[in-house]
This record gives sequence, C-alpha cells and structure tokens, in this order.
Amino acid sequence: MTVTKGESAREGADDKGDMSGGTGGGVPDDGYVPSERRLARERYRRARARRATAVAALSTLVTVALLYLVVVSAPGWPRTKETFFSAHYAREAFPKVLEGLWLNVRLLLICGVAVLVLGMLIAVARTLRGPVFFPLRVLAAAYTDFFRGLPLIINLMIVVLGVPALRLQGVTVDPVLLGGTALTLTYSAYVAEVFRAGIESIHPSQRAAARSLGLTNRQALRHVVLPQAVRRQVPPLLNDLVSLQKDTGLVSIGGAVDAVRAADIIVGRSLNYTPYIVAGLVFVALTIPMTRFTDWVTARMDRRRAQGGSL
Repeated sequence: MTVTKGESAREGADDKGDMSGGTGGGVPDDGYVPSERRLARERYRRARARRATAVAALSTLVTVALLYLVVVSAPGWPRTKETFFSAHYAREAFPKVLEGLWLNVRLLLICGVAVLVLGMLIAVARTLRGPVFFPLRVLAAAYTDFFRGLPLIINLMIVVLGVPALRLQGVTVDPVLLGGTALTLTYSAYVAEVFRAGIESIHPSQRAAARSLGLTNRQALRHVVLPQAVRRQVPPLLNDLVSLQKDTGLVSIGGAVDAVRAADIIVGRSLNYTPYIVAGLVFVALTIPMTRFTDWVTARMDRRRAQGGSL
C-alpha cells in the first residue's frame, strides 16, 4: 500500500476537518470520528503486524524442527543422550542441586552487599583530592590492579586451600566463609572501577555548585556526586552481580556442598554427567531474570537519556 504526497496532504486535511468538528477553532470536540482513510491505514498496519507475527512463528518452528532432526540423527546422539541427558539421573540430581543452590543464593546476597560497600569505599579512596591522601590513592589503585589481574580461581585456591594450611588461631577454616571472602576481594576490585568511572563522569560544575551552596567536600560527595554516579552505573553493576551469581559455584573447590558440588558427588558415584547439565540449567534459570532486568534498566535509562530526562 503506497500513499502519495498528495493523498497524505488530503488525509491530513480530512483529519483536521474531522477534529475541528463544529468548534471552528481547530480544537477536537467529543464527537471526533476518524476518517475512512485513517481507519484503512490502521487496519493495514494491524494486518502487517499479524502477518509478521505469523511468519516469525512459522520460521521459528521450522528452525527448531531442523535443529532437532540434525541433533537426533547425529551418529553419536544415543550415547550422548545416555551420558548427558539421562532422565533417571536428572530426577535424582534435581532435588539435591536445588538444596545446594540455596548456599549459592545466600553467598550471592551476602557477598553482593559486601562487594558494593567495599567497592564504594575503594572508589572513594581513589578519587580523594589533596596530597595528604596520596598514599591512600596508591593503595586503592594497587588493590584494584592486583585483584583485577589475579585469576579468580587462583584467588579462591589461595584463600580456601592456603589459609587453612597456616593453622592460625582464631582464623576460620570454613570453606563457605573463605570462598565468600575470596569472591568479595576479587569482585570489589571490579565494582570499585565501576563506581570510580561513575564518580569521574560527574561534571566538576556539580561539585562546584554544591560548594558554593555551603556544602563541604564530604557533603558534596555524599549528597550530590555519589547519588548521580550510582544511578548512572546501575547497568554495569547489575552485570557484575550476574557474574558473581555464576561464580559462587566455584566455592565448591573447598568442599562446600553447593549446587555444583552436589552434582559432582552424583557424577563421581554414577559416572554419568547429567547432574552437571541439571546444575548448569538451574544456574541459567537463576541468571536469566537478572539479565533481563539489567536489559530493562539499560533500555529505560537510554530512553530517558534520549528524551533529555535526568539520569
């Protein structure tokens, strides 16, 4: 359906006449009735939307059917199905994996709070001004550089396996606490850089305006700079929390019975790897809502930025 320039002009005139009604001032009255051309255009758009939805659904079904035929007709599919997709071992592993997942969720909640607090303190330390704070800035920079460069798995091995070997009085040997400490140390370095980027993205005029109103440097940072910085950095912070949620499964290297360790126990006994698939799917199911929420927050902030709204 093609609409020429002349037809568009006539349609606009028809709509204007319908909207003006009997008021004579161009203000629509309560008896507005859209023109036939406008109704036809809306019907055409609805028809296109229905057709596009039907085509997308059909193409999806065809793609899924083709993928299914390719997979099940592969030479090694029967052995693969028995090894990785056994219904018997899936039923056995699912309740135990869910029980272990509760440990991962608790680690996520506790470590997430600790990471945000410690990361904020490190970011503030790196942005302090004045020569007296130079050693603090150097220590904060060294911390972020070290733990961002150190692989998480090595950090976990050092803390979870190495600390108990010291046999220090008063130092816990609980693998859950030690694993949570290692996760906090690593992720606080990443989150600190996110916070620092947000703080440095605030224009200096914001701080200057706060000082001109009588606020001290600390008050300007707390009441003016940090709220804007945190609001701008919500999407990358949520991404870091998604990564933290997945990496809580690494505490199993110390013997903590989380979702991964629960699956590993069944695999070691049965030599069937279906429990790993179950644990992986459980983590995916837990991660997807957080990922979609992050995408929604990012899109919402992009729309507000495009419309000139405050961030």
